[in-house]
Amino acid sequence: MRPALERLNALPAGEAEARFLACCGSSAWARRMAAAHPFASVEDLAAAADRAWRELSKDDWLEAFAAHPPIGVAGTGPADLHPPPNSAWSRQEQVGTESASPETLANLADANLEYEDRFGHIFIVCASGRNAAEMLAAVRERLGNDPETELAIAAEEQRKITRLRLEKLLPPTDR
Repeated sequence: MRPALERLNALPAGEAEARFLACCGSSAWARRMAAAHPFASVEDLAAAADRAWRELSKDDWLEAFAAHPPIGVAGTGPADLHPPPNSAWSRQEQVGTESASPETLANLADANLEYEDRFGHIFIVCASGRNAAEMLAAVRERLGNDPETELAIAAEEQRKITRLRLEKLLPPTDR
């Protein structure tokens, strides 16, 4: 077993829950993951994470969404309420907005507000590897979705983000 996974498995449930909460802002998901540990392998951890995510309620998903800062405003929103490294991860994930023009950032902020007015939650997208223009195009495209379809898309984007953050709990040099 990899040393990082061994350390995660050795944590008391409360500490494990806090680590999981940094990966996904749903308290129900974090509790389920803490209750499911220890994990036999990284693959087992990933499968448990996906299973726990898919079993959550809409309210649990919305709680996870609310833990994110809006796209383009990394590290300045509700995600900062969670234990580190959540806000640092948000900044890393949204690095594609750092070189955006002021106009693009303003358009992204406007689109975020329009999205939140339409769907009742912030725009969630797995931002890793995307630039601001790509994220702006994604939010504009998704504004055309019906609420049920959009919730499913946002939930899948959150699942992707959570998986990336779980990988960050297990440093590559330690695997």
